[in-house]
Amino acid sequence: MYSKIIVLRFQKEIIDKPIVSNLVRKYNLSFNILKATVYPRRQGVMVLELSGRREDYEQGIKYLKNLNVQVTHVAQDITRDEEKCYQCGACTAICPTGALYIIRPSMEVKFDSEKCSGCELCVRVCPPHAMNASIDNDFIANFET
Repeated sequence: MYSKIIVLRFQKEIIDKPIVSNLVRKYNLSFNILKATVYPRRQGVMVLELSGRREDYEQGIKYLKNLNVQVTHVAQDITRDEEKCYQCGACTAICPTGALYIIRPSMEVKFDSEKCSGCELCVRVCPPHAMNASIDNDFIANFET
């Protein structure tokens, strides 16, 4: 299951269209509205968590952009629970930025959060679930239109 938190901004010309409903019906995605401000005959803004298969998610985002909906991804912080990590290295093989790497000869897995792009690939492959993704809840709570 692929899941991202996104911000949608749409103009008054499409305010009456079933945009989110189409994401469910046409692209087999599920959603959780975290915050929304929609005014009749004005722009609308929504913060939502969109989930589904990665291919469906990408097609859904393409659909939104074709409607001229501005899509912004909310950055997610990736953290590692040192107590859960048993240094298997599965995360290092998939990390595209080199934020997760192995120190040789000790074979210790290191995590450099400064290099992390927040792609969440490590979260999905971590056997002990030591890698975690969290969002900036302050961003959502203080979200302004």
